Amino acid sequence: MTTNEPELIERIKQGDIHAFEMLFKTYYVSLCNFCNKIVKDPDTAEEIVQDFFARFWDKRYFTEINTSVKSYLFRAVYNNAFKYLRHQKIIYQHENYTLNQNDNFQLPDNLVEIGEMEHIIRDTLKELPERSCEIFELNRNKGLKYQEIAEKLDISVKTVEAHITSVLKILRINLKDYFVVLLLVGFYFEDLFFLIG
Repeated sequence: MTTNEPELIERIKQGDIHAFEMLFKTYYVSLCNFCNKIVKDPDTAEEIVQDFFARFWDKRYFTEINTSVKSYLFRAVYNNAFKYLRHQKIIYQHENYTLNQNDNFQLPDNLVEIGEMEHIIRDTLKELPERSCEIFELNRNKGLKYQEIAEKLDISVKTVEAHITSVLKILRINLKDYFVVLLLVGFYFEDLFFLIG
């Protein structure tokens, strides 16, 4: 890409459709090929990439990119592809349950409990100190490493570790009644798996 990447993103954030088209045309094919290697279906891969770009444009005003544009795009598509696969796995498990009522892994029940756990997680995060919540969100939702968070917030890595350790401890206490469910579904839901350890 010949255009300066930060400048291009800034133009997109200001609503420049031509800059967005340039970004789209530059990365679309390579992102589709990359996504297809994960989902093993060209049509689905294109849908995932197109959906990502549509959301990217809709949320352009709030988009913050702390890595290279290429890294940001490929990481986002990677996450969306695995989110799609997890969803497909849920559907598959649900179909198996429907066909076999004696299946030990009763995913419909677990899905209800997963919803309850997500509600507890949201409520817990709302009660946390603002800085702890911010650090946790940067790590778990934005995928930033401890060192990156420390640099972004101008704090030490040990401080980042202390905040995240504290948050995880509180979450595990609040989710203690769901430990068995976490064991059952943790391997299917990466965003819950970290609570098992």
